[in-house]
Formats: sequence, structure tokens, C-alpha cells
Amino acid sequence: MATSTLIRIDVWSDYVCPFCYLELPALQRLQQAFGSQVKVIWRAFELRPDPKPTLDPDGDYLHTTWNRSVYPMAAQRGMTLKLPPVQPRSRLALESAAFAGSHGRFTAMHEALFTAFFEHGRDIGDIGVLCAIAREAGVDAGALKQALHDGRHTAEVLDDQRLARELGVTGVPIILLRPLDAPWEQALPLRGAVPYDTLHTAVRQLLGQLP
Repeated sequence: MATSTLIRIDVWSDYVCPFCYLELPALQRLQQAFGSQVKVIWRAFELRPDPKPTLDPDGDYLHTTWNRSVYPMAAQRGMTLKLPPVQPRSRLALESAAFAGSHGRFTAMHEALFTAFFEHGRDIGDIGVLCAIAREAGVDAGALKQALHDGRHTAEVLDDQRLARELGVTGVPIILLRPLDAPWEQALPLRGAVPYDTLHTAVRQLLGQLP
């Protein structure tokens, strides 16, 4: 297998989006299948930034969406998700992931945030909770707390949001696949929590392994 990266995969997601979490194992499996031939870059997309209202955790919309779509998909993919009892804003969680990434711990924090919210119902909009999750993920909680207070990674999150708007992204997850040095205009978009086979086929097509 080639050792150089050939395909770049940019993924916009939010930690309060269950479909983003549902897509995580498929992307992990893709990385295992293609190794260094693919590079997955997760990008921030805050679905409900202030002052946009957050969703009612006890409202009909969430219960209907989970019963019709989230729970069946989770069962199909062998994952255990629970409708969280809170619906926090996700900006600080996104900034926490960026902080962890700057210290080489993005993957651990990324997975821990999804698990904390969708499996344990923890309030990932609370700095104290985020610091606890950081400790569990091997991230310096004290340094994270200071970084969040200072807004050290706010611009990074907003830059991802700005790029998403420029590319016409309005919802997540969305996956844009393209050859490493190709412009955005040549990217292949995959929207929603697509099955692993769809991802695998798309990468093979870009690698020229399929007609």
C-alpha cells in the first residue's frame, strides 16, 4: 500500500449532532482500510450558535427524530446512543477539540466528547464538564480551562464555519472527498451519515481503482 497521502477527506460535524457520531466508526474503518492514502480532517460546524435557540430535550421534534432515525441507525451500526437530557451549545466543545488537537490529542478528545454526550448525557456546554472529559482523554484540563476562558481557539472554529458557508454547507455531517491537491470545486460531497460501503467506493473511485 502506498505510504503517501492521496485523498483528503474534510468532515464538518458538531458534537450535538447524533448523525455525526453515527458516522465516526465508518470513517475510522475507512482510515484502517486505506491507511496513509487518506487523510481525514474534522472541521467545526456549530448547528445552533448563540442567539439561535437550542432544541428542547423533551420536545416532540427530538423524540420523533430519534425514534424514526437515530435509534434505528444506531442499532444497525451496533452503537448505543441515548437521547441526552440536555441540549447545550457546542461552541466550547468545538474549541476544546481544537485545543486538544494543538496538543496532539484531537482523536482522543473528539471521541470522548461524542461518547460523553450521546452515551452518558453529560453537559458538554459546561466548562467543568469539558475539563473532566479532557482529563479522561489525557488532555491538560487546567490548560484547557484557561484556553477556553481566553477564547484561544474561537477563531479556528469560526474559520471552519466561514469556510463551510463559502462552500454552501448548511447541515452536518457533510464529507468532502478530493485528491490531495485538488481545488474544492472538484470535491465529491457525501451528505449525512452515509454507510461505510459508500465511503469505500468513493475513495476507490478517486484512487482510480474503479471505472
